[in-house]
Amino acid sequence: MTYVSPYRSGALPGAPFNELFHRVRGAGLLALRPRHYVCRLALNAVLFGAGLAAFVLVGDSWYQLAVAAYLALFSVQCAFMGHDAGHKAMFRDKRAAAAVGLVHLNLVNGISYGWWVGHHNRHHSHPNHIDRDPDIARRTAVFHVKQYAKRTARQRFVVRHQAVLFFVLLVLEAYKIQKTSVLAVARGVMRRPLLEGFLLAARAVVFLGALLLVLPPLKALAFLLVHQALTGVYLGLVFAPNHKGMAVREGEEESLDWLERQVLTSRNVRPSPLTDFLYGGLNYQIEHHLFPAMPRQNLGRCRKIVRTYCAAHGLPYRELGFAASYREVAVFLHEVSAPMRADHERAGRHRRAA
Repeated sequence: MTYVSPYRSGALPGAPFNELFHRVRGAGLLALRPRHYVCRLALNAVLFGAGLAAFVLVGDSWYQLAVAAYLALFSVQCAFMGHDAGHKAMFRDKRAAAAVGLVHLNLVNGISYGWWVGHHNRHHSHPNHIDRDPDIARRTAVFHVKQYAKRTARQRFVVRHQAVLFFVLLVLEAYKIQKTSVLAVARGVMRRPLLEGFLLAARAVVFLGALLLVLPPLKALAFLLVHQALTGVYLGLVFAPNHKGMAVREGEEESLDWLERQVLTSRNVRPSPLTDFLYGGLNYQIEHHLFPAMPRQNLGRCRKIVRTYCAAHGLPYRELGFAASYREVAVFLHEVSAPMRADHERAGRHRRAA
């Protein structure tokens, strides 16, 4: 169903985001909560450190695969810390934010903080825009039929079956982001390429060195594969429901204001204490996109204001449960790829007939 903006048609006056912004700011939800983040950083450090201690204590054992799974969980939890630091939702001081980001992304996850900030800011400015959103551009999956022509033969196979393979290939998500980070550092596209390159290299040396020091080669390889695969799946499952299956945009001229652009392209996953923890607050995707610098602890309260405001102004607000959100993503991916499957089947019939 096509959404017709009431603001463009003249049915409603003014710029709607200004009023919402003043309501949210008046509720104190844009104020930083650094003490809370300091406590969260300390808790993350303890829990991640417990995983490192378990790795040493368990030693040469296949139980290390459980340790790998545990460290994958808290590696992504550390990535959430880097995400919030990059948005200045944690500390306004750039040096403090950069320090948190470099430790939690470069050192813990092998992801370039500088590359990620630039990439992610472009995504926030143009969510789900097939030409301007880098999160769409770097995917093999397609979100609009026009993207199919740019895919290679191997990628087109993935696209035709993307409703399933999108989720299967999440096992490579961590590797792909790490590879992109290394290439970005080599090109020097961030402010501190030498520092970031050093941190990425140090992380690789320490990580691989520790594996080979504690484990025999086969178990070290198994640990590496499990850790990387689960980290990728966890990251991908957090990202997937945020925008996939929501309004996809194209064209040079921006036709939507900030409020519409963010709400129409984002989907929330219904909150609960467990969901809030597992998603690092990104289940409040609508509120996060409207107010990127808002501390995650305030997003739940902000949700109530935004939902009421959208309902009052006839703006669709999409929120689903955990399972329903992934089902909707899969259905969308299947529908988008349907013309590609039909073309491939027709071409196959023509070849067989010839």
